[in-house]
Amino acid sequence: MLVLGAAGFIGSHLCDALLDRGDMVTGVDDLTSSDGSNLLHLEGREGFTFIKEDICEGLQLQDQFDAVLNFASPASPPRYSEIPLHTLRTGSLGTESALRLSLKNGARFIMASTSEIYGDPTVSPQRETYWGNVNPVGERSCYDEAKRYSEALCMAYHRQFGADVGVIRIFNTYGPRLDPHDGRVVSNFIRQSLLGEDLTIYGDGTQTRSFCYINDEIRGIVAMLDSKEVGPINLGNPTEFTIHELAELVLELTGSRSSIIFKDLPSDDPTRRCPDVSLALERLNWAPTVDLREGLTRTISWFKDHVY
Repeated sequence: MLVLGAAGFIGSHLCDALLDRGDMVTGVDDLTSSDGSNLLHLEGREGFTFIKEDICEGLQLQDQFDAVLNFASPASPPRYSEIPLHTLRTGSLGTESALRLSLKNGARFIMASTSEIYGDPTVSPQRETYWGNVNPVGERSCYDEAKRYSEALCMAYHRQFGADVGVIRIFNTYGPRLDPHDGRVVSNFIRQSLLGEDLTIYGDGTQTRSFCYINDEIRGIVAMLDSKEVGPINLGNPTEFTIHELAELVLELTGSRSSIIFKDLPSDDPTRRCPDVSLALERLNWAPTVDLREGLTRTISWFKDHVY
């Protein structure tokens, strides 16, 4: 198994899951948006190899792989906004390089796409048949359009060359190993609470998100890997929370006395984000099982040892 973006939050958990079930795993990452610490526990583990490489430069790996799982991309808005051209190249040149390698090996290709495909949706919950409401020239477009292009590439390789592809659209995911400094809402709130800082809500807090715990997300990814489904298929938790509700729950679970402050909403920030996961249930027999309170409790426990 080849995992691209292996040092990232989801990528590192995916490496664990594949190794735990007996797969040989090669992890590739250019460490642009990770310091590599997520993989330290795998050093010396039998069956795991790590290669530092930028997939945009082409993958020249000689080993044979049964599957290529493409999780290579910065995923937090502050990070991908700092390196928009690299983000676009990763989604275009990088994805095509990975698809070529997959086709050469006769391997199944899993593309980690995103709920950002739907932009600021005009319908909720979002089904896979919804085409989205995306600003192609906005501040988030480097990520949104990179993923949209990645999906288009997958379908072109599938239709023209018969490539065995599976496209998943990942909604907000959280859990241990989420970088405390990556700028996503869960990591922001937990870090601020533990440090006694004000929790910063952008906008009025009525915008919604749906939060999927990492263990549930990984189960869904592996189910897609083991299936013959092409997708796209949503993977996320369909229980919707406002950002203000999330902030209040984090304060409760951390016991923090931090206040909540409000700042201007960034441009193109979605007002609602909630997946319809009926297709995942039907085709993959998958549904999330960890509720937000339980997942946040586990995540906060990890953050207590990693916040600085």
